[in-house]
Amino acid sequence: MAISADLHDALRSLVATRMVTDPAHDLAHLDRVWVNVQAIAGPGADRDVLLAASYLHDLVNLPKNAPDRHTASRRSAEAAEPLLRELGFDAMRIAATRHAIVAHSFSAGIPPETEEARILRDADRLDALGAIGIARNFSVSGSLGRALYDPADPFCEHRAPDDTLYSLDHWRVKLLALPQGMLTTKGRVLAEARIALMLRFLDDFAAEIGTPLPVGWIQA
Repeated sequence: MAISADLHDALRSLVATRMVTDPAHDLAHLDRVWVNVQAIAGPGADRDVLLAASYLHDLVNLPKNAPDRHTASRRSAEAAEPLLRELGFDAMRIAATRHAIVAHSFSAGIPPETEEARILRDADRLDALGAIGIARNFSVSGSLGRALYDPADPFCEHRAPDDTLYSLDHWRVKLLALPQGMLTTKGRVLAEARIALMLRFLDDFAAEIGTPLPVGWIQA
């Protein structure tokens, strides 16, 4: 199904006036998720649902360190419903878009049950990987006052990873494992390519701080 340029522009305009942004969750992030969605989606996916979910999935954007962060996707889905109705979505597409939004969240832990939900989740997680993922990781951590790494133990050889303190620890806690959780074949292929870029960066990072990357650190 062809995507209406008017629908795309309307969604971007709605989000621009309603979404509270941070360094990693802004209009540019939504644009990138939509690019990722188009790279992943097969011919049978509902493109209108995917377009709407791409631009509305962070409509309620809570800080990463907020105690109720896990509720953000559900609240985004609720806030999206009247907007979707105004845009002419029928009840079936509203429900499909809501489910995709609710199920995209890592912290919510809700299993995606539709093709569109699986595509959106993979597309959103792709934006946490690769060159953009590296930039987002350090940008968000910096905005929260977190150090780049623990100079005494950069690679958590003698301590448990703690990404509330150190940016680099987030790679171990979450980022490097994301490809294993991809739900679409194309999403996993793209994720693995982006991880390869991150590992090259990590090798350079380790060399520049004078601390060799421990054998098996990636798999640990």
